[in-house]
Amino acid sequence: MTYTYVDARFAARLKKHRRNRIRMANGYVSKVGRDGLIVFRPKRRKRPVPVRGLMLLVVGVLCFKGLIMAQYGNAIYDARVADLRTGTTVEQVGALIMQADPISQFIAERAAPLFR
Repeated sequence: MTYTYVDARFAARLKKHRRNRIRMANGYVSKVGRDGLIVFRPKRRKRPVPVRGLMLLVVGVLCFKGLIMAQYGNAIYDARVADLRTGTTVEQVGALIMQADPISQFIAERAAPLFR
């Protein structure tokens, strides 16, 4: 009689149990199930940087730039960004962020009829 299948399942359960215990060392949450059994689960790790928020910020900045470019036109927009480049360090960083890029130019082309 061989117990390899049973031994493999038992080893897998032990591995899962060890991994769960290591994760619960950083904190856990207890919850009572429908059957009245108290179950302990490891706390979920929070992301250090909210990725969704950063993506929304980037999309918002690109749309903002596109709308400004559509309202002022490319020549005036480029002149104002050039003025920012000659300013303080903060203004130079702003000029770097606000310089024209293909995505904001695409948005400006689509939004230009709204401002005429």
